[in-house]
Amino acid sequence: MNKKLIKTVALSLVASMGFLMAGCEQEQAADNELGTVTPGVLTMATNAYFPPYEFYEGEQIVGIDAEIAQAVADKLGLELVIEDVEFDSIIAGVQAGKYDIGCAGMTVTEERLQSVNFTSTYSTGIQSIIVTEGSDITNLDSLIASDCMVGVQSGTTGDLYMTDDIGEDRIDRYNKGNDAVMALISGAVGAVVIDNQPAQSFVDANEGLVILDTPYTVEDYAMAVNKENEALLEAINNALAELEADGTIDSIIEQYIPSEEA
Repeated sequence: MNKKLIKTVALSLVASMGFLMAGCEQEQAADNELGTVTPGVLTMATNAYFPPYEFYEGEQIVGIDAEIAQAVADKLGLELVIEDVEFDSIIAGVQAGKYDIGCAGMTVTEERLQSVNFTSTYSTGIQSIIVTEGSDITNLDSLIASDCMVGVQSGTTGDLYMTDDIGEDRIDRYNKGNDAVMALISGAVGAVVIDNQPAQSFVDANEGLVILDTPYTVEDYAMAVNKENEALLEAINNALAELEADGTIDSIIEQYIPSEEA
């Protein structure tokens, strides 16, 4: 093969590679028009110790949040990847662009809105108070008036609200809700404040615990999204609206929290 022919072939190969690379870049750009951390993937941060919203079934994370996020990902044509992290690192991770969404029975608060945006709400939660049977604490007023320590999951609204109501000195924070419940059983704390559905799961699994009749607060759950990613926020809100309209969200919640009529 002469030098002229070799040069022509080489130039053709370079040009072909250039077209291929340009094509790949265009395809990736199209795939990632929602600005996800990884093209084609919706990366969700959660804390998988919050049944029935997220928990482990074998090695798989399941629950209300996991299924709703999967339904949203399907609507958007994305693969869902769930990362199990400490609850109080979720907002910072979404803000830093490490995760696309934070979905962990997360309530919209003014403090969190300073760091992230939130989608429309998809479920309602209730903060409840767990005590041991026969406890002198019978309602919120008696809890506030007492001098007992209160166990909370770090960074949750139960943590935020109770700190405001009774002060930092009476709060014991735990990475997992179950750890707070174990502290209650051992007598290290006199009450635990946590969302009602996980509270019910913990009470069912541990004899001698009760949930006070009066709820502490009622709040709405939403997904946290990076403030700079308006396209993803809009797309998720559209998907949630469709899933609400066609009954998918109600069906998922009913699967884990059967209504009284069921």
